[in-house]
Amino acid sequence: MTTAVAGRIVAVTGGARGIGREIARQLAAAGARVAIGDRDLEAARETAGQLPGQVRAFALDVTDTRSFREFLDAVTGVWGSFDVLVNNAGVMWVGAFDTEPEAATERMLAVNLHGVIRGVRLAAPYLRARGGGHIVTVASAASKLAPPGESTYAATKHGVLGYLIGVREELRGSGVHLSVIMPGVVDTELALGTDPGATARLHPADVAAAVVRVLARPRFEVTIPATIDLLVRVTGLLPQALRDQVLRRAVPNQVEATRRSNSRETYERHALTDPTDPRNR
Repeated sequence: MTTAVAGRIVAVTGGARGIGREIARQLAAAGARVAIGDRDLEAARETAGQLPGQVRAFALDVTDTRSFREFLDAVTGVWGSFDVLVNNAGVMWVGAFDTEPEAATERMLAVNLHGVIRGVRLAAPYLRARGGGHIVTVASAASKLAPPGESTYAATKHGVLGYLIGVREELRGSGVHLSVIMPGVVDTELALGTDPGATARLHPADVAAAVVRVLARPRFEVTIPATIDLLVRVTGLLPQALRDQVLRRAVPNQVEATRRSNSRETYERHALTDPTDPRNR
């Protein structure tokens, strides 16, 4: 697998922290040249300096087309091209749907959904023109399930999966692979205070390893752990009433989980603030 990754030029969005940082680390350790894009350039530079191999940091706001284009242009300026885009940047607000701030809704749609659409729309034509490449999107098990308390977040991830299904068919035969990684709850700032439910809490290394594997052996859908995919498939065959009972046991109620914790306040204040919004100046 490391042989398949070695030498490839990989651009990772949201790569300064959490899952993105670990993806960058594992790819660099496998011999890839890695470009970390993050809106926190200082943190990206710090991360790049701590990782092995060839890792560079760049400014990137996935909610801005010009910024995203300049990021990809900068990567090609340094290494002459790029082979892989990893759409990793994501944010999440958790709580009852009717208490969700409008700004949080807008931010999740802008980063999680439109950010991915923007990345694919900018990267895929370039990769298709050069004869091939790979776009990996880190989504969520919420692409197929919708835990209470994560309704808008789940909507963005459902949207990502739907978008990629359509684009994948449009790219058929082009040499451009699409993959979507759908992990359960991962031990990062984004998931602070949430409940992993019936599955064990994952680590960023689990998701990063899945990215490395899918680059070596392309697949479209990758669910971590695989039991989540089995749950979705089996419950999809059940009558609605029985399906509801099974899912209520397996899928955590994040409204209740976060009600017992105040650990998300700092994360949400930082992650869900749009610095370009006049309301936040």
